[in-house]
Amino acid sequence: MDDRFNTAAGWALFAGIVALGGTILSGEYFKHEKVEKGGFAVADASPEAGAGGAAAAKPTDFSAGDPVKGAEIFKKCASCHTITPGGAAGVGPNLYGVMGKKHGHMAGFAYSPGMMAMAGVWDWEAMDKWLTSPKKYLEGTKMSFAGLSNPEDRASVIRYINEQGSNLPVPAAPAAEAAAAPAAGADNAAAPAPDAAKK
Repeated sequence: MDDRFNTAAGWALFAGIVALGGTILSGEYFKHEKVEKGGFAVADASPEAGAGGAAAAKPTDFSAGDPVKGAEIFKKCASCHTITPGGAAGVGPNLYGVMGKKHGHMAGFAYSPGMMAMAGVWDWEAMDKWLTSPKKYLEGTKMSFAGLSNPEDRASVIRYINEQGSNLPVPAAPAAEAAAAPAAGADNAAAPAPDAAKK
């Protein structure tokens, strides 16, 4: 009995010595120098990023948003927000009629100081930036929501929110605005100058 125990203990001791020796040898073999300057810049690989990694400046097409789809997506928001007339605040404020109102619009709600101090109103562009990333839009916000990366989802949610007591006019599609600008320029170029028309 003692011989078996001694044999097992001897093998266990031998295995420990081999493991320790292997660790020491591999540490010496794979030795590396201390890194003076760590890391390198990684380009943003999100679909909204351009070739250089910077966020593309492509505007959101709100006219392509679907309020019915937005109502479904808003269910994620409903855990913190109500959107009914006179609805009570939850973790977040009631959002009924929020479009077109100033930041920090709901009386009595405990907004962050930054939200209370923020100028401007909740227009289409502001709400789009907010829903893209609340923390980037307002540093120190209490809102923990990470944001919606899909522009079509954002457009749909904003269209839905807008229909709940706000009804601001939906901005034209970005392509239509871009096409209208050159056409207006061409009309101005084609029209003779007032002095030239007199001569």
